[in-house]
Amino acid sequence: MEIKIGDRLAEVTLLSKDGNRVSIDVDGKVYNVDVCMFSNGQCSILHKGISYNPFVVHKEHSRHYGVSLSYSFYEIDMLDSMAKYMRMRKSSVREREDDRIIAPMPSKVIRLLVEPGQKVQKGDTLIVLEAMKMQSSVEAPRDCTVESVSCAEDDSVMADQLLIKLKFED
Repeated sequence: MEIKIGDRLAEVTLLSKDGNRVSIDVDGKVYNVDVCMFSNGQCSILHKGISYNPFVVHKEHSRHYGVSLSYSFYEIDMLDSMAKYMRMRKSSVREREDDRIIAPMPSKVIRLLVEPGQKVQKGDTLIVLEAMKMQSSVEAPRDCTVESVSCAEDDSVMADQLLIKLKFED
């Protein structure tokens, strides 16, 4: 799972849990801690013999938390898989700003809405991908012509695989 603490993104994986003993991986670093949560938001964390007592505020049915610890306050958001996928897809298209539509992660092609030679306008949906049981539409970054298509409906594609090549009208 990905979490956002202020402006920092961190990948967090629960490795094991046995009662109050928890082992987590945060960006590749493993932490073994004893954690005890109380219903009033108080929390007790023991790590390497040091005790931490943050106060956690959580709104029901929300993935947003406020954590107060040692006179500091942290805003924490648990990002779901779809949010991560969308961010990866947008950055993949936006960062390159070129003529290729690339798979942002392993996915399945659900719908292919274009063919070579077809003219499309900015915002037109080109392809619909499914990853982690969630669908996402990939749109044309600007007016262009579809030069080639390197996949078909129902294909499984790998991360960074070329899906569609575009030709921009400069």
